[in-house]
Amino acid sequence: MRRGSSERELAVQWEVEAVAAAKAEAEAKAQATAEQIGVDAGAAGEPERKAGEEQPSAPAPGPEQPCAAEEGDALVLPRMPPALHAHQPKPARDLCPHGKPRSKGPSCKRSGVRRSDEHGSQRPVTVDSSKARTSLDALKISIRQLKWKEFPFGRRLPCDIYWHGVSFHDNDILSGQVNKFPGMTEMVRKVTLSRAVRIMQNLFPEEYNFYPRSWILPDEFQLFVTQVRMVKDGNPSWKPTFIVKPDGGCQGDGIYLIKDPSDIRLTGTLQSRPAVVQEYICKPLLIDKLKFDIRLYVLLKSLDPLEIYIAKDGLSRFCTEPYQEPSPQNLHRVFMHLTNYSLNIHSSNFIHSDSASTGSKRTFSSILCKLSSKGVDIKKVWSDIISLVIKTVIALTPELKVFYQSDIPTGRPGPTCFQILGFDILLMKNLKPMLLEVNANPSMRIEHECELSPGVFENVPSLVDEEVKVAVIRDTLRLIDPLKKKKENRYQQLQKPLAGKEDSLDSELTGAPDSSPEAHLPSICLKQVFPKYAKQFNYLRLVDRMANLFIRFLGIKGTMKLGPTGFRTFIRNCKLSSSSLSMAAVDILYIDITRRWNSMTLDQRDSAFLAFAKHFPTRCVRDTLQFIGCLIASTHAVSVGDWSGQQLALARKELSVEVEG
Repeated sequence: MRRGSSERELAVQWEVEAVAAAKAEAEAKAQATAEQIGVDAGAAGEPERKAGEEQPSAPAPGPEQPCAAEEGDALVLPRMPPALHAHQPKPARDLCPHGKPRSKGPSCKRSGVRRSDEHGSQRPVTVDSSKARTSLDALKISIRQLKWKEFPFGRRLPCDIYWHGVSFHDNDILSGQVNKFPGMTEMVRKVTLSRAVRIMQNLFPEEYNFYPRSWILPDEFQLFVTQVRMVKDGNPSWKPTFIVKPDGGCQGDGIYLIKDPSDIRLTGTLQSRPAVVQEYICKPLLIDKLKFDIRLYVLLKSLDPLEIYIAKDGLSRFCTEPYQEPSPQNLHRVFMHLTNYSLNIHSSNFIHSDSASTGSKRTFSSILCKLSSKGVDIKKVWSDIISLVIKTVIALTPELKVFYQSDIPTGRPGPTCFQILGFDILLMKNLKPMLLEVNANPSMRIEHECELSPGVFENVPSLVDEEVKVAVIRDTLRLIDPLKKKKENRYQQLQKPLAGKEDSLDSELTGAPDSSPEAHLPSICLKQVFPKYAKQFNYLRLVDRMANLFIRFLGIKGTMKLGPTGFRTFIRNCKLSSSSLSMAAVDILYIDITRRWNSMTLDQRDSAFLAFAKHFPTRCVRDTLQFIGCLIASTHAVSVGDWSGQQLALARKELSVEVEG
């Protein structure tokens, strides 16, 4: 379909389908009037099918026929524009909309009102897929399964959902929902993720020991050299291996292993392209003598309040050479040490398989089955992975909130956001999960390249990818469906007047009203882990609460430098001024702090920060606000990414009491 004619052709298609649907409805009602047919048995409440029981299949509608209504639903016109409602045939005057003789009682009156509501709530959810890019094929399948309406070339009118392939800023959106958070791409880059996790490691070292020790290059190169030398001096038998990852790298680009800090390639692009160096995990869990990692899909449904879902299945990506512990002789063998699919697919040993339990890419559930057969406690493995995911998201949310507030300020029109993240996790030999990285744009391709002849490639569907990825996208859409409540309420309203008392009781016991609107779909593959387990992890949200105070009391965008006006605004909002600290004194204090701050080294800034904290009295909740004021002034910017260990220690002390309001 050409872009310029898409709207016109869609309108014609809608009108054809609407007329056909109207004819079908007229014929059905004429037959109902002649035969005095009562209410359909399915509308009275069908018992819920048992788990594993197959749904009865219905013939697929032809290209010119409208889709039939689901069993138990009133006959409606799917995808019918409001302007075409005038073509609907009116029901006979002596019959109610369900074919029964009309009475003067209130029940038929309610039924007529309900029917008009049904037509309004039956419109399909609209999805703009014009920016979907590589996830387009899986998205199309998902929309088709949900019976929603896709706009592959965009739409002049607003859509309910916008599906972007790369960034929140792929398109200007003023309403609806978009599948990206502003700032997420920046937050999960190698350097930023390491800084965010390090902040939490300084505060909660035991809880955040699932992330390898990391150093940021080139800024922390000397610190890296010094710390490695100190550990080696204390333990001469320690022979570590390190992995260097470029900050903006993806698909294994630019990654290499080293045995000594002197092997780092400081020349070339490192000055303009920062990197992270991490301690390499030398003892991974092996299956079939091969190293593998796990790609788990995590849905961040909401940032405030925080809602996290984890897919019940993921992908396991295997290396293509038998694993050996790193040595100077094998450091360069990427097919042995790096699990990246985009690298290993070029290996002659890569095995394409349509089976979920064989080949170089398998489902995570098949790995768990194999481990379970060997006596591994699978519940413990899942519990540790869930804990890792929640703690990582908690580490990312403070600065994400600052990004969000900058792009979508409170009280202004804008879209709501959700996002699917790809967590790359490595299981150690002792089954402890370790976080490798987080992907803001995990690959949602459902095909792979197959070399037909030398240099000739063809895209072939991958059943393993399709099984996992389509379910993740489809069920993400189900969870954020803006019309979900209306559909459920409409179905429940249909059940009550049409079913007898006994049928209604059966319906409540079987849960049919809740399940029937999506009876044709499998159970949702995404499991909520937060706020479900919030009580176990809320104590870790220390920095998150501080970010909330930034946003609430500063009154300016979080990415801006804190000038004298912003500092006065903050002091006024926090009610920190008093007889001993007038606003004139605040201005003098700001100038003095700024002058001293700009002339200090990093070590001197830490001590200056602690000295500045003594300017204010300490009392309960005010301690928290005063501390934030000190922190903003001392760092001269609203950022939570550069706090020192001393600042964090003071933060932990000051925020030991939960801040309310």
